[in-house]
Amino acid sequence: MTYEATRTRVETYFDRTATKTWERLTSDAPVSGIRATVRAGRDRMRDVLIGGLPDDLRGARVLDAGCGTGALAFELAARGADVVGVDISPQLIDIAYKRSPDQLRGNLSFHAGDMFDPALGRFDHIVAMDSMIYYSAADITRILAEMAPRVSANMMFTVAPRTPLLMAMWRVGKLFPRADRSPTMVPHAPSKLIKSVTTGTLRDVERVNSGFYISNALEYRP
Repeated sequence: MTYEATRTRVETYFDRTATKTWERLTSDAPVSGIRATVRAGRDRMRDVLIGGLPDDLRGARVLDAGCGTGALAFELAARGADVVGVDISPQLIDIAYKRSPDQLRGNLSFHAGDMFDPALGRFDHIVAMDSMIYYSAADITRILAEMAPRVSANMMFTVAPRTPLLMAMWRVGKLFPRADRSPTMVPHAPSKLIKSVTTGTLRDVERVNSGFYISNALEYRP
């Protein structure tokens, strides 16, 4: 699928199917054992991505690409960053607005749309947590090349790693009629992605494996 077609499927999935589930998962509400492992994994991954940025972000402009309900954006704003949070799902953006702490609202700006829209401008740092997991290697390398002139320091992002479990889930998902599928994660071997980058440098950072949550953090520098 093309980048545009995948983006449309992700928007439809979150706005029509998964908004309530995502709202609960990203809150303090009790969840099932399986979802608790996902919540714990996401908490750990958020720490990993933030760890790739300076502790003091005062004066820095940061893009939270695929910001969801805003948890990562809030932490970045608390460090002093001017955060632009973008998500393809208007409903998730509405939740992020409602959850924004009053004392951080001056450092937060949320928008519904393409997370890599050139109209958003330039940034010191970019974070993209589990928002590029649906895209092909060709799409990811193209995104990095296009973002290189627009980020001055680094971009921290995640991919779904090629583990036996994720590869099995990916193959099973392809058996369903296209209309019945949720957006399917595309597993990647970080080492192959690293070799595919021709503009800037890409390095493997850390893999987080928490029950049903498996994700791999990488850092891109233009």
